[in-house]
Amino acid sequence: MARTISASPTDADAAAGTIALADRVYAELVRGLYASPLQAVYMAFIFTGYLALVLHAAPDAAILILGLLALAAWATRILTTVRLQRKALTAQLDRQAAKRLEMLFAVPYGSFAALLGMIGARVFHLDNGDARVLTICVLVGFCAGIATGVGSRPRLATLFMALTMAPTLVFALAEARPLTIGLAFIAMAYVVGGRQSLRMRHDMVKAEIGHRLVSLSLARRDNLTALPNRLALREHFEANAEVISAHGLVAVHYLDLDGFKPVNDAYGHGTGDRLLEQVANRLRGAIRNGDIVARLGGDEFAVVQFGLSRAEEAVLLAERLRTTIAQPFEVDGHFIRISTCVGTVVSDNRADPLDSLLHAADARLYQAKRTRNAGTRRVA
Repeated sequence: MARTISASPTDADAAAGTIALADRVYAELVRGLYASPLQAVYMAFIFTGYLALVLHAAPDAAILILGLLALAAWATRILTTVRLQRKALTAQLDRQAAKRLEMLFAVPYGSFAALLGMIGARVFHLDNGDARVLTICVLVGFCAGIATGVGSRPRLATLFMALTMAPTLVFALAEARPLTIGLAFIAMAYVVGGRQSLRMRHDMVKAEIGHRLVSLSLARRDNLTALPNRLALREHFEANAEVISAHGLVAVHYLDLDGFKPVNDAYGHGTGDRLLEQVANRLRGAIRNGDIVARLGGDEFAVVQFGLSRAEEAVLLAERLRTTIAQPFEVDGHFIRISTCVGTVVSDNRADPLDSLLHAADARLYQAKRTRNAGTRRVA
Protein backbone atom coordinates (compact mmCIF):
# COMPACT_ATOMS: atom_id res chain seq x y z
CA MET A 1 0.00 0.00 0.00
CA ALA A 2 1.28 3.46 -0.86
CA ARG A 3 2.44 5.55 2.08
CA THR A 4 1.78 9.26 2.38
CA ILE A 5 4.31 11.72 3.75
CA SER A 6 2.73 15.03 4.68
CA ALA A 7 4.36 18.34 5.46
CA SER A 8 0.98 20.09 5.55
CA PRO A 9 -2.01 19.75 7.92
CA THR A 10 -4.45 19.42 5.06
CA ASP A 11 -5.41 15.90 3.93
CA ALA A 12 -6.24 14.92 0.36
CA ASP A 13 -7.64 11.74 -1.08
CA ALA A 14 -6.11 11.90 -4.53
CA ALA A 15 -2.96 13.10 -6.19
CA ALA A 16 -2.85 15.87 -8.74
CA GLY A 17 -1.68 14.42 -12.04
CA THR A 18 0.62 16.12 -14.46
CA ILE A 19 -1.36 18.55 -16.57
CA ALA A 20 -0.82 18.30 -20.32
CA LEU A 21 0.96 21.20 -21.95
CA ALA A 22 -2.08 22.15 -24.06
CA ASP A 23 -4.24 22.30 -20.92
CA ARG A 24 -1.67 24.43 -19.11
CA VAL A 25 -1.53 26.86 -22.02
CA TYR A 26 -5.34 27.04 -22.05
CA ALA A 27 -5.37 27.71 -18.29
CA GLU A 28 -2.89 30.57 -18.74
CA LEU A 29 -5.08 32.13 -21.43
CA VAL A 30 -8.12 31.93 -19.14
CA ARG A 31 -6.15 33.51 -16.28
CA GLY A 32 -5.66 36.55 -18.50
CA LEU A 33 -9.41 37.18 -18.50
CA TYR A 34 -9.24 37.89 -14.76
CA ALA A 35 -6.08 40.01 -14.79
CA SER A 36 -7.77 43.28 -13.84
CA PRO A 37 -11.35 44.50 -13.31
CA LEU A 38 -10.41 48.16 -13.83
CA GLN A 39 -11.31 48.18 -17.53
CA ALA A 40 -14.76 46.85 -16.62
CA VAL A 41 -15.22 49.62 -14.04
CA TYR A 42 -14.32 52.25 -16.65
CA MET A 43 -16.85 50.72 -19.04
CA ALA A 44 -19.55 50.86 -16.35
CA PHE A 45 -19.10 54.62 -16.01
CA ILE A 46 -18.98 55.10 -19.78
CA PHE A 47 -22.13 53.06 -20.35
CA THR A 48 -24.02 54.83 -17.55
CA GLY A 49 -23.19 58.22 -19.09
CA TYR A 50 -24.09 56.95 -22.57
CA LEU A 51 -27.45 55.63 -21.38
CA ALA A 52 -28.30 58.91 -19.67
CA LEU A 53 -27.41 60.94 -22.78
CA VAL A 54 -29.36 58.67 -25.12
CA LEU A 55 -32.45 58.76 -22.89
CA HIS A 56 -32.17 62.54 -22.74
CA ALA A 57 -31.96 62.78 -26.53
CA ALA A 58 -34.54 60.08 -27.27
CA PRO A 59 -36.66 59.11 -24.24
CA ASP A 60 -37.78 55.52 -24.72
CA ALA A 61 -39.05 52.90 -22.28
CA ALA A 62 -37.48 50.00 -24.19
CA ILE A 63 -34.03 51.61 -24.06
CA LEU A 64 -34.45 52.27 -20.34
CA ILE A 65 -35.37 48.62 -19.62
CA LEU A 66 -32.59 47.26 -21.80
CA GLY A 67 -30.15 49.68 -20.22
CA LEU A 68 -31.02 48.63 -16.68
CA LEU A 69 -30.67 44.98 -17.63
CA ALA A 70 -27.30 45.74 -19.24
CA LEU A 71 -26.11 47.52 -16.10
CA ALA A 72 -27.12 44.51 -14.02
CA ALA A 73 -25.24 42.16 -16.36
CA TRP A 74 -22.12 44.32 -16.29
CA ALA A 75 -22.25 44.64 -12.51
CA THR A 76 -22.38 40.85 -12.36
CA ARG A 77 -19.36 40.70 -14.66
CA ILE A 78 -17.39 43.03 -12.34
CA LEU A 79 -18.41 41.19 -9.16
CA THR A 80 -17.56 37.83 -10.73
CA THR A 81 -14.10 39.05 -11.71
CA VAL A 82 -13.42 40.49 -8.25
CA ARG A 83 -14.74 37.40 -6.45
CA LEU A 84 -12.86 34.86 -8.57
CA GLN A 85 -9.70 36.83 -9.38
CA ARG A 86 -7.63 35.36 -6.55
CA LYS A 87 -8.62 31.82 -7.49
CA ALA A 88 -7.97 32.44 -11.18
CA LEU A 89 -4.53 33.92 -10.55
CA THR A 90 -3.32 31.67 -7.73
CA ALA A 91 -4.94 28.24 -8.07
CA GLN A 92 -3.58 25.35 -10.08
CA LEU A 93 -6.09 25.01 -12.91
CA ASP A 94 -6.83 21.88 -14.89
CA ARG A 95 -8.88 22.13 -18.06
CA GLN A 96 -12.20 21.61 -16.30
CA ALA A 97 -11.53 24.30 -13.69
CA ALA A 98 -10.30 26.72 -16.36
CA LYS A 99 -13.35 26.06 -18.51
CA ARG A 100 -15.65 26.78 -15.57
CA LEU A 101 -13.87 30.08 -14.90
CA GLU A 102 -14.13 30.97 -18.57
CA MET A 103 -17.88 30.25 -18.56
CA LEU A 104 -18.46 32.31 -15.41
CA PHE A 105 -16.68 35.18 -17.11
CA ALA A 106 -18.41 34.76 -20.47
CA VAL A 107 -22.07 34.63 -19.40
CA PRO A 108 -22.43 38.14 -17.90
CA TYR A 109 -20.03 39.60 -20.48
CA GLY A 110 -21.96 38.09 -23.39
CA SER A 111 -25.28 39.14 -21.85
CA PHE A 112 -24.12 42.73 -21.67
CA ALA A 113 -22.84 42.61 -25.25
CA ALA A 114 -26.21 41.31 -26.49
CA LEU A 115 -28.17 43.93 -24.54
CA LEU A 116 -25.87 46.71 -25.79
CA GLY A 117 -26.45 45.46 -29.32
CA MET A 118 -30.22 45.59 -28.83
CA ILE A 119 -29.95 49.12 -27.45
CA GLY A 120 -28.01 50.11 -30.55
CA ALA A 121 -30.69 48.63 -32.81
CA ARG A 122 -33.40 50.43 -30.87
CA VAL A 123 -31.57 53.75 -31.15
CA PHE A 124 -31.31 53.30 -34.92
CA HIS A 125 -35.00 52.46 -35.05
CA LEU A 126 -35.83 55.76 -33.34
CA ASP A 127 -33.80 57.57 -36.03
CA ASN A 128 -32.31 60.22 -33.76
CA GLY A 129 -29.16 61.49 -35.46
CA ASP A 130 -27.26 62.57 -32.35
CA ALA A 131 -28.11 59.36 -30.50
CA ARG A 132 -27.00 57.31 -33.52
CA VAL A 133 -23.58 58.98 -33.65
CA LEU A 134 -23.05 58.47 -29.92
CA THR A 135 -24.18 54.85 -30.19
CA ILE A 136 -21.74 54.04 -32.97
CA CYS A 137 -18.93 55.53 -30.87
CA VAL A 138 -19.89 53.39 -27.86
CA LEU A 139 -20.31 50.20 -29.91
CA VAL A 140 -16.95 50.59 -31.64
CA GLY A 141 -15.26 51.53 -28.35
CA PHE A 142 -16.71 48.51 -26.60
CA CYS A 143 -15.52 46.23 -29.41
CA ALA A 144 -12.04 47.71 -29.00
CA GLY A 145 -12.29 46.91 -25.30
CA ILE A 146 -13.27 43.34 -26.18
CA ALA A 147 -10.19 43.00 -28.36
CA THR A 148 -7.99 44.28 -25.53
CA GLY A 149 -9.51 42.41 -22.61
CA VAL A 150 -10.69 39.16 -24.22
CA GLY A 151 -8.17 38.90 -27.03
CA SER A 152 -6.56 35.85 -25.42
CA ARG A 153 -9.77 33.93 -26.20
CA PRO A 154 -10.56 34.89 -29.82
CA ARG A 155 -13.71 32.77 -30.10
CA LEU A 156 -15.24 34.55 -27.12
CA ALA A 157 -14.07 37.92 -28.41
CA THR A 158 -15.59 37.27 -31.85
CA LEU A 159 -18.88 36.16 -30.29
CA PHE A 160 -19.04 39.24 -28.07
CA MET A 161 -18.29 41.59 -30.99
CA ALA A 162 -20.96 39.90 -33.10
CA LEU A 163 -23.54 40.22 -30.30
CA THR A 164 -22.62 43.88 -29.92
CA MET A 165 -22.65 44.91 -33.58
CA ALA A 166 -25.03 42.54 -35.36
CA PRO A 167 -28.43 44.01 -34.29
CA THR A 168 -27.43 47.53 -35.29
CA LEU A 169 -25.85 46.40 -38.56
CA VAL A 170 -28.93 44.37 -39.51
CA PHE A 171 -31.16 47.36 -38.87
CA ALA A 172 -28.81 49.64 -40.82
CA LEU A 173 -28.90 47.28 -43.80
CA ALA A 174 -32.69 47.01 -43.58
CA GLU A 175 -33.02 50.78 -43.99
CA ALA A 176 -31.56 50.37 -47.50
CA ARG A 177 -30.06 53.85 -47.53
CA PRO A 178 -26.59 54.44 -48.96
CA LEU A 179 -25.17 55.87 -45.74
CA THR A 180 -26.54 53.14 -43.48
CA ILE A 181 -25.54 50.40 -45.92
CA GLY A 182 -22.05 51.86 -46.10
CA LEU A 183 -21.94 52.07 -42.31
CA ALA A 184 -22.95 48.42 -42.03
CA PHE A 185 -20.32 47.17 -44.46
CA ILE A 186 -17.55 49.30 -42.95
CA ALA A 187 -18.43 48.07 -39.46
CA MET A 188 -18.53 44.46 -40.67
CA ALA A 189 -15.13 44.92 -42.29
CA TYR A 190 -13.74 46.13 -38.96
CA VAL A 191 -15.21 43.12 -37.16
CA VAL A 192 -13.84 40.64 -39.72
CA GLY A 193 -10.44 42.33 -39.74
CA GLY A 194 -10.45 42.46 -35.96
CA ARG A 195 -11.15 38.74 -35.79
CA GLN A 196 -8.15 38.01 -37.99
CA SER A 197 -5.94 40.20 -35.80
CA LEU A 198 -7.25 38.46 -32.70
CA ARG A 199 -6.50 35.05 -34.18
CA MET A 200 -2.95 36.08 -35.07
CA ARG A 201 -2.40 37.57 -31.62
CA HIS A 202 -3.82 34.47 -29.97
CA ASP A 203 -1.56 32.15 -31.94
CA MET A 204 1.50 34.22 -31.05
CA VAL A 205 0.63 34.39 -27.35
CA LYS A 206 -0.26 30.70 -27.25
CA ALA A 207 3.05 29.77 -28.87
CA GLU A 208 4.98 32.02 -26.49
CA ILE A 209 3.26 30.53 -23.44
CA GLY A 210 4.02 27.02 -24.62
CA HIS A 211 7.58 28.11 -25.32
CA ARG A 212 7.96 29.40 -21.79
CA LEU A 213 6.23 26.46 -20.10
CA VAL A 214 8.68 23.95 -21.52
CA SER A 215 11.63 26.31 -21.00
CA LEU A 216 12.71 26.12 -24.63
CA SER A 217 13.86 29.73 -24.69
CA LEU A 218 16.84 29.11 -22.43
CA ALA A 219 19.77 26.91 -23.37
CA ARG A 220 21.24 26.53 -19.88
CA ARG A 221 19.04 24.16 -17.93
CA ASP A 222 19.17 22.08 -14.82
CA ASN A 223 19.95 18.50 -15.85
CA LEU A 224 17.24 16.93 -13.72
CA THR A 225 14.27 19.28 -14.12
CA ALA A 226 15.19 21.01 -17.43
CA LEU A 227 14.52 24.32 -15.69
CA PRO A 228 16.96 27.19 -16.22
CA ASN A 229 19.87 27.02 -13.78
CA ARG A 230 21.26 29.87 -11.69
CA LEU A 231 23.55 31.13 -14.46
CA ALA A 232 20.75 31.12 -17.04
CA LEU A 233 18.50 32.93 -14.58
CA ARG A 234 21.09 35.66 -14.09
CA GLU A 235 21.65 36.08 -17.83
CA HIS A 236 17.91 36.26 -18.48
CA PHE A 237 17.44 38.77 -15.67
CA GLU A 238 20.22 41.02 -16.90
CA ALA A 239 18.90 40.89 -20.47
CA ASN A 240 15.23 41.49 -19.66
CA ALA A 241 14.64 43.15 -16.29
CA GLU A 242 15.36 46.71 -17.37
CA VAL A 243 13.58 46.33 -20.71
CA ILE A 244 10.45 44.54 -19.53
CA SER A 245 10.18 46.39 -16.21
CA ALA A 246 11.14 49.85 -17.43
CA HIS A 247 7.98 51.30 -15.87
CA GLY A 248 7.12 48.55 -13.40
CA LEU A 249 8.32 46.52 -10.45
CA VAL A 250 10.45 43.39 -10.34
CA ALA A 251 9.65 40.61 -7.87
CA VAL A 252 11.96 37.77 -6.86
CA HIS A 253 10.60 34.72 -5.04
CA TYR A 254 12.93 32.29 -3.28
CA LEU A 255 11.38 28.98 -2.26
CA ASP A 256 12.39 25.62 -0.91
CA LEU A 257 10.43 22.45 -0.27
CA ASP A 258 9.26 21.42 3.19
CA GLY A 259 9.13 17.68 3.72
CA PHE A 260 11.44 16.77 0.84
CA LYS A 261 14.17 15.09 2.93
CA PRO A 262 11.73 12.57 4.48
CA VAL A 263 10.72 11.57 0.94
CA ASN A 264 14.34 10.76 0.09
CA ASP A 265 14.76 8.88 3.38
CA ALA A 266 11.56 6.85 2.94
CA TYR A 267 11.54 6.10 -0.79
CA GLY A 268 15.08 6.74 -2.00
CA HIS A 269 16.73 9.43 -4.07
CA GLY A 270 15.26 8.13 -7.33
CA THR A 271 11.75 8.87 -6.13
CA GLY A 272 12.99 12.21 -4.77
CA ASP A 273 14.39 13.09 -8.19
CA ARG A 274 11.11 12.25 -9.90
CA LEU A 275 9.27 14.34 -7.31
CA LEU A 276 11.52 17.30 -8.16
CA GLU A 277 10.67 16.83 -11.85
CA GLN A 278 6.96 17.06 -11.03
CA VAL A 279 7.54 20.10 -8.82
CA ALA A 280 9.33 21.80 -11.72
CA ASN A 281 6.42 21.04 -14.06
CA ARG A 282 3.96 22.60 -11.64
CA LEU A 283 6.07 25.69 -11.14
CA ARG A 284 6.25 26.17 -14.92
CA GLY A 285 2.48 26.08 -15.07
CA ALA A 286 2.02 28.44 -12.11
CA ILE A 287 4.01 31.45 -13.30
CA ARG A 288 2.72 34.19 -15.56
CA ASN A 289 3.48 34.62 -19.22
CA GLY A 290 6.86 36.38 -19.43
CA ASP A 291 8.13 35.36 -15.96
CA ILE A 292 10.85 32.77 -15.33
CA VAL A 293 11.38 29.92 -12.85
CA ALA A 294 14.79 28.36 -12.19
CA ARG A 295 16.23 25.62 -10.01
CA LEU A 296 19.02 26.98 -7.82
CA GLY A 297 20.09 23.59 -6.49
CA GLY A 298 18.77 20.82 -4.28
CA ASP A 299 15.15 21.60 -3.43
CA GLU A 300 15.55 25.36 -3.87
CA PHE A 301 13.91 27.31 -6.69
CA ALA A 302 13.55 30.94 -7.70
CA VAL A 303 10.85 32.77 -9.64
CA VAL A 304 11.32 36.24 -11.15
CA GLN A 305 8.39 38.43 -12.18
CA PHE A 306 8.92 41.37 -14.50
CA GLY A 307 6.86 44.50 -15.15
CA LEU A 308 4.51 44.40 -12.16
CA SER A 309 2.23 47.38 -11.66
CA ARG A 310 1.53 46.62 -7.98
CA ALA A 311 3.35 44.72 -5.23
CA GLU A 312 0.12 42.82 -4.58
CA GLU A 313 0.68 40.91 -7.84
CA ALA A 314 3.79 39.36 -6.28
CA VAL A 315 1.78 38.37 -3.22
CA LEU A 316 -0.77 36.64 -5.44
CA LEU A 317 1.91 34.65 -7.24
CA ALA A 318 3.56 33.61 -3.97
CA GLU A 319 0.20 32.29 -2.80
CA ARG A 320 -0.27 30.49 -6.10
CA LEU A 321 3.14 28.84 -5.77
CA ARG A 322 2.29 27.59 -2.28
CA THR A 323 -1.11 26.33 -3.42
CA THR A 324 0.41 24.58 -6.43
CA ILE A 325 3.00 22.67 -4.41
CA ALA A 326 0.53 21.83 -1.63
CA GLN A 327 -1.46 19.60 -3.98
CA PRO A 328 -0.45 15.92 -3.50
CA PHE A 329 1.92 14.24 -5.93
CA GLU A 330 1.82 10.68 -7.23
CA VAL A 331 5.36 9.36 -7.67
CA ASP A 332 6.22 5.69 -8.26
CA GLY A 333 2.84 4.64 -6.93
CA HIS A 334 3.15 6.70 -3.73
CA PHE A 335 0.93 9.61 -2.80
CA ILE A 336 3.32 12.22 -1.45
CA ARG A 337 2.44 15.55 0.09
CA ILE A 338 4.97 18.30 0.59
CA SER A 339 4.70 22.07 0.96
CA THR A 340 6.83 25.10 0.25
CA CYS A 341 7.82 28.28 2.01
CA VAL A 342 8.28 31.39 -0.14
CA GLY A 343 10.34 34.49 0.50
CA THR A 344 9.45 37.45 -1.72
CA VAL A 345 11.13 40.78 -2.36
CA VAL A 346 9.82 43.52 -4.69
CA SER A 347 12.05 46.22 -6.16
CA ASP A 348 11.58 49.32 -8.29
CA ASN A 349 15.33 49.96 -8.58
CA ARG A 350 16.65 48.94 -12.00
CA ALA A 351 20.19 48.90 -10.57
CA ASP A 352 19.47 46.08 -8.09
CA PRO A 353 21.48 43.01 -9.21
CA LEU A 354 19.81 39.62 -9.17
CA ASP A 355 22.17 38.24 -6.51
CA SER A 356 21.17 41.00 -4.09
CA LEU A 357 17.48 40.37 -4.72
CA LEU A 358 17.93 36.62 -4.29
CA HIS A 359 19.79 37.20 -1.03
CA ALA A 360 17.01 39.46 0.25
CA ALA A 361 14.33 36.98 -0.81
CA ASP A 362 16.27 34.13 0.86
CA ALA A 363 16.35 36.18 4.07
CA ARG A 364 12.58 36.68 3.82
CA LEU A 365 12.20 32.93 3.32
CA TYR A 366 14.04 32.06 6.51
CA GLN A 367 12.23 34.81 8.39
CA ALA A 368 8.94 33.25 7.30
CA LYS A 369 10.19 29.82 8.41
CA ARG A 370 11.19 31.13 11.84
CA THR A 371 7.82 32.87 12.25
CA ARG A 372 5.96 29.72 11.24
CA ASN A 373 8.04 27.48 13.53
CA ALA A 374 7.60 29.85 16.45
CA GLY A 375 3.84 29.76 15.91
CA THR A 376 3.94 25.96 15.79
CA ARG A 377 5.83 25.79 19.12
CA ARG A 378 3.32 28.16 20.75
CA VAL A 379 0.43 25.99 19.56
CA ALA A 380 2.18 22.87 20.88
